[in-house]
Amino acid sequence: MCGVMRISPFCVGLTGGIGCGKSTVATQFARLGAEVIDTDVIAHELTASNGAAMAAIVAEFGAEMATRTGALDRAAMRARVFADPAARKKLEAILHPLIRAESMRRVAAVSASYALLVVPLLAENLAAYRPLLTRIAVVDCAESQQLARTAGRPGLDIEQVQAILAVQASHASRLAIADDLIDNRGSLANLDDQVERLHAMYLTLAARASTTTSNNSLR
Repeated sequence: MCGVMRISPFCVGLTGGIGCGKSTVATQFARLGAEVIDTDVIAHELTASNGAAMAAIVAEFGAEMATRTGALDRAAMRARVFADPAARKKLEAILHPLIRAESMRRVAAVSASYALLVVPLLAENLAAYRPLLTRIAVVDCAESQQLARTAGRPGLDIEQVQAILAVQASHASRLAIADDLIDNRGSLANLDDQVERLHAMYLTLAARASTTTSNNSLR
């Protein structure tokens, strides 16, 4: 996946289906020194009390989608968008441009050797994020593991998890965009080993890219 114009710094996109272990992997990368930018965190900030997306959400969906403190009522919105695909698209049209703009701002401000941009729906929104990314890492596991890991989360049951899986990109679609695959079917120790190897590689590639950029600027 070369030949794509990108901005500095070296930025790795991290993605994977629900329950694959993206958060665990991102935490491991952060522990090793990568600067993690998580679009889910940005989305929560945008939909917190009086967040930047809330006025548009209330205008589109009504005041019943906000709590008394002005935050998004996530349970109500989840029920709405899974019952109505058109409503999901309207919500995405509000949130996705704001999330991408804030992601760009944070990536541009990174001071670590490289950035790790966590985008759960990267395969679905690849055109929007591809210019930011130097490489893409995909966390993968079996669907049975996704269900087992996710069904116990607050506010989610097995049917809701299956509904989420049904609207996410297919397993094959995620694998097709991967430069690096992180297999999370095994032990945490095995996952640690994979992350450490990739971190070392990203440091090397980031340093090489930085040197190339510096040399080109002197010509």
